[in-house]
Amino acid sequence: MDRTPRRARTPRIAGTLGIALALLASAPAATATTATTTSPPPKPSYALAHPRIVAHFDLTAGQTPENIVLEPDGSADLTFALARQVARVSRHGDTEILATLPAVANPATPLLGAAVVTGIVRTHDGTLYVPYLTGTAVTGIYRITPDGEVSKFTDLPPNGFANGLALDEHHGVLYAADSVLGTVWRISLDDGEVTRWATGAALLPTSFIGANGIKVHDHAVWVSNYDRGTLLRIPVREDGSAGAVAVRATGLAGIDDFAFPGHDDTALAALNSTSQVALVRPDGTHRILLTPQDGLSNPTSVAIRHHKVYVPSAAFVTLRDPNLLLARLEEDEKGEKADGYED
Repeated sequence: MDRTPRRARTPRIAGTLGIALALLASAPAATATTATTTSPPPKPSYALAHPRIVAHFDLTAGQTPENIVLEPDGSADLTFALARQVARVSRHGDTEILATLPAVANPATPLLGAAVVTGIVRTHDGTLYVPYLTGTAVTGIYRITPDGEVSKFTDLPPNGFANGLALDEHHGVLYAADSVLGTVWRISLDDGEVTRWATGAALLPTSFIGANGIKVHDHAVWVSNYDRGTLLRIPVREDGSAGAVAVRATGLAGIDDFAFPGHDDTALAALNSTSQVALVRPDGTHRILLTPQDGLSNPTSVAIRHHKVYVPSAAFVTLRDPNLLLARLEEDEKGEKADGYED
């Protein structure tokens, strides 16, 4: 059992990660060729209005929100990466710890060295799945039942770093984006079998973090690459295998996780290194909707339900005010920003 007081060791971990990400944030994103597509008929754009912070978290306790999934009642389930915890924030901003992942005496996680919990998804019955990374045999996908029971669902390579997690419940699979091994893992919800679903240079890191955020959308798996500043689309073939990786957007420095507000390929992306949220259009261009002035502090992911957009900030680099921001999603046919920000 790890008997080191949490409040004594967590700031050191957070500071180490902050230094690493700060160095990366100053590096220019690699360029890539955007896939050419036929332009669809013009559709309304989006704006984010009335942004406000609904919950503040304790950085010294490792409450660095890494990813988010929403409950039917509008509450938000978050992974606190450095605290090894999963928490729920109510609609009124109250925070409840749902689960703590098991401590590891000598974690050797790639990138960080510390044990961390990263992505999160929720099945229709309320079961949560999260990657828990330790650099040891403890590494894997963990399952948290609605009554709070925590168990290991399946193993993952200890030398990898499964970051984002996506759910395709219709086909009974999870997809995990591995930031170190440049791989998308496919995990069966039936028996936990793990297969190497997609690989390639577009998923690999150039210096630190490669494949990062991940979503299933419109018969494809979408993945962001932090180092390369790209958003990728990987078609899911009829037999379930991966099609060719296509670069759909570039120039998204420090992109983390993202979400789709509608049925087309417009995405809202968290830009971690610049503390911004970007609207990424289907043609690959983008504009900034939220900035640090709205309260963002190294945002890590985005969740959308109806007209509400949730953005957790981990404060990995800023070391200031990890929080959960809520904004209203509005159609904006003129393509203007809700608060007058410049591209």
